[in-house]
Amino acid sequence: MAFNTLKRSRFAFDTLIAHWRRPVLNARGPRSLCSKPQESSQEPATNTPTPVVPGRSAYRVPGYRPSDFDKKILIWSGRFKTKEQIPEQVSFEMIDGARNRIRVKACYVMIVLSIISCLGMVILGKQAVGRHESLASQNMEKKARWRAEAEREREANIAAAVATEKAP
Repeated sequence: MAFNTLKRSRFAFDTLIAHWRRPVLNARGPRSLCSKPQESSQEPATNTPTPVVPGRSAYRVPGYRPSDFDKKILIWSGRFKTKEQIPEQVSFEMIDGARNRIRVKACYVMIVLSIISCLGMVILGKQAVGRHESLASQNMEKKARWRAEAEREREANIAAAVATEKAP
Protein backbone atom coordinates (compact mmCIF):
# COMPACT_ATOMS: atom_id res chain seq x y z
CA MET A 1 0.00 0.00 0.00
CA ALA A 2 2.82 2.36 0.82
CA PHE A 3 4.41 1.49 -2.51
CA ASN A 4 1.21 2.46 -4.40
CA THR A 5 1.06 5.82 -2.60
CA LEU A 6 4.69 6.46 -3.44
CA LYS A 7 4.05 5.44 -7.05
CA ARG A 8 1.04 7.78 -7.34
CA SER A 9 2.95 10.73 -5.90
CA ARG A 10 5.83 10.07 -8.31
CA PHE A 11 3.35 9.88 -11.20
CA ALA A 12 1.82 13.24 -10.15
CA PHE A 13 5.28 14.79 -9.94
CA ASP A 14 6.23 13.46 -13.39
CA THR A 15 2.98 14.81 -14.85
CA LEU A 16 3.70 18.23 -13.34
CA ILE A 17 7.18 18.28 -14.86
CA ALA A 18 5.83 17.16 -18.24
CA HIS A 19 3.29 19.99 -18.29
CA TRP A 20 5.92 22.47 -17.21
CA ARG A 21 8.31 21.46 -20.00
CA ARG A 22 5.56 21.21 -22.66
CA PRO A 23 6.18 23.53 -25.61
CA VAL A 24 3.76 26.41 -25.92
CA LEU A 25 1.67 26.19 -29.07
CA ASN A 26 1.12 29.18 -31.33
CA ALA A 27 3.84 31.25 -29.68
CA ARG A 28 4.26 34.55 -31.53
CA GLY A 29 7.38 35.73 -29.83
CA PRO A 30 8.10 37.82 -26.75
CA ARG A 31 5.11 40.15 -27.26
CA SER A 32 2.47 37.45 -27.62
CA LEU A 33 0.54 38.61 -24.57
CA CYS A 34 0.60 42.32 -25.40
CA SER A 35 -2.57 43.91 -26.73
CA LYS A 36 -0.60 46.74 -28.33
CA PRO A 37 0.43 45.97 -31.90
CA GLN A 38 4.16 45.82 -32.36
CA GLU A 39 5.57 48.52 -34.59
CA SER A 40 7.96 47.36 -37.25
CA SER A 41 11.40 48.89 -37.22
CA GLN A 42 11.29 49.41 -41.00
CA GLU A 43 8.50 52.00 -40.91
CA PRO A 44 9.30 55.21 -39.08
CA ALA A 45 6.57 56.41 -36.75
CA THR A 46 4.78 59.48 -38.02
CA ASN A 47 3.94 62.23 -35.60
CA THR A 48 0.47 63.13 -36.76
CA PRO A 49 -1.63 65.18 -34.40
CA THR A 50 -4.89 63.73 -33.19
CA PRO A 51 -7.94 65.04 -35.02
CA VAL A 52 -9.65 67.94 -33.33
CA VAL A 53 -13.21 67.31 -32.27
CA PRO A 54 -15.35 70.43 -32.67
CA GLY A 55 -16.02 72.07 -29.32
CA ARG A 56 -13.02 70.46 -27.59
CA SER A 57 -9.44 71.48 -27.40
CA ALA A 58 -6.88 69.24 -29.10
CA TYR A 59 -4.44 69.55 -26.21
CA ARG A 60 -6.69 69.12 -23.19
CA VAL A 61 -4.95 68.53 -19.89
CA PRO A 62 -6.18 65.26 -18.37
CA GLY A 63 -7.94 66.10 -15.20
CA TYR A 64 -10.67 65.34 -12.79
CA ARG A 65 -13.60 67.49 -11.77
CA PRO A 66 -13.57 67.20 -7.96
CA SER A 67 -16.80 66.58 -6.09
CA ASP A 68 -17.69 68.45 -2.90
CA PHE A 69 -16.19 65.65 -0.81
CA ASP A 70 -12.99 65.73 -2.88
CA LYS A 71 -12.82 69.49 -2.32
CA LYS A 72 -13.12 68.92 1.43
CA ILE A 73 -10.34 66.34 1.23
CA LEU A 74 -8.14 68.79 -0.68
CA ILE A 75 -8.74 71.41 2.01
CA TRP A 76 -8.21 68.98 4.93
CA SER A 77 -4.99 67.70 3.39
CA GLY A 78 -3.62 71.23 3.19
CA ARG A 79 -3.42 71.55 -0.60
CA PHE A 80 -5.72 74.57 -0.63
CA LYS A 81 -6.92 76.99 2.04
CA THR A 82 -10.46 77.60 0.78
CA LYS A 83 -12.94 76.06 -1.67
CA GLU A 84 -12.61 79.07 -3.96
CA GLN A 85 -8.90 78.36 -4.52
CA ILE A 86 -9.57 74.87 -5.91
CA PRO A 87 -9.50 74.90 -9.73
CA GLU A 88 -12.29 73.39 -11.79
CA GLN A 89 -10.03 70.60 -13.11
CA VAL A 90 -7.58 68.88 -10.76
CA SER A 91 -5.05 66.22 -11.72
CA PHE A 92 -5.60 62.65 -10.65
CA GLU A 93 -2.28 62.65 -8.84
CA MET A 94 -3.31 65.62 -6.69
CA ILE A 95 -6.58 63.97 -5.65
CA ASP A 96 -4.84 60.66 -5.01
CA GLY A 97 -2.11 62.34 -2.96
CA ALA A 98 -4.70 64.23 -0.90
CA ARG A 99 -6.68 61.02 -0.26
CA ASN A 100 -3.52 59.21 0.79
CA ARG A 101 -2.58 62.04 3.13
CA ILE A 102 -6.05 62.00 4.75
CA ARG A 103 -5.88 58.19 4.99
CA VAL A 104 -2.55 58.42 6.84
CA LYS A 105 -3.90 61.12 9.15
CA ALA A 106 -6.95 58.95 9.94
CA CYS A 107 -4.64 56.03 10.74
CA TYR A 108 -2.61 58.23 13.08
CA VAL A 109 -5.81 59.35 14.82
CA MET A 110 -6.92 55.73 15.25
CA ILE A 111 -3.50 54.78 16.65
CA VAL A 112 -3.63 57.62 19.18
CA LEU A 113 -7.20 56.71 20.20
CA SER A 114 -6.18 53.07 20.64
CA ILE A 115 -3.25 54.01 22.86
CA ILE A 116 -5.42 56.36 24.94
CA SER A 117 -8.11 53.70 25.38
CA CYS A 118 -5.49 51.12 26.41
CA LEU A 119 -4.06 53.50 28.98
CA GLY A 120 -7.59 54.22 30.23
CA MET A 121 -8.26 50.50 30.67
CA VAL A 122 -4.99 50.09 32.60
CA ILE A 123 -5.94 52.97 34.92
CA LEU A 124 -9.46 51.59 35.48
CA GLY A 125 -8.02 48.13 36.17
CA LYS A 126 -5.59 49.50 38.77
CA GLN A 127 -8.43 51.39 40.45
CA ALA A 128 -10.51 48.19 40.56
CA VAL A 129 -7.60 46.33 42.17
CA GLY A 130 -7.40 49.09 44.77
CA ARG A 131 -11.11 48.51 45.59
CA HIS A 132 -10.46 44.73 45.70
CA GLU A 133 -12.72 44.08 42.73
CA SER A 134 -12.02 41.40 40.18
CA LEU A 135 -13.93 39.55 37.50
CA ALA A 136 -13.82 36.36 39.54
CA SER A 137 -15.42 38.02 42.58
CA GLN A 138 -18.05 39.71 40.39
CA ASN A 139 -18.92 36.37 38.77
CA MET A 140 -19.16 34.65 42.17
CA GLU A 141 -21.50 37.40 43.46
CA LYS A 142 -23.68 37.15 40.34
CA LYS A 143 -23.96 33.35 40.65
CA ALA A 144 -24.81 33.68 44.35
CA ARG A 145 -27.65 36.10 43.44
CA TRP A 146 -28.92 33.66 40.80
CA ARG A 147 -28.87 30.79 43.31
CA ALA A 148 -30.76 32.89 45.86
CA GLU A 149 -33.39 33.85 43.24
CA ALA A 150 -33.74 30.22 42.18
CA GLU A 151 -34.17 29.16 45.82
CA ARG A 152 -36.86 31.83 46.37
CA GLU A 153 -38.70 30.67 43.25
CA ARG A 154 -38.55 27.05 44.44
CA GLU A 155 -39.92 28.04 47.83
CA ALA A 156 -42.69 30.09 46.20
CA ASN A 157 -43.61 27.13 43.97
CA ILE A 158 -43.68 24.77 46.97
CA ALA A 159 -45.83 27.24 48.95
CA ALA A 160 -48.23 27.60 45.99
CA ALA A 161 -48.47 23.80 45.66
CA VAL A 162 -49.20 23.38 49.39
CA ALA A 163 -51.84 26.15 49.21
CA THR A 164 -53.60 24.48 46.28
CA GLU A 165 -53.66 21.11 48.14
CA LYS A 166 -55.25 22.66 51.29
CA ALA A 167 -57.81 24.68 49.30
CA PRO A 168 -60.32 21.83 48.38
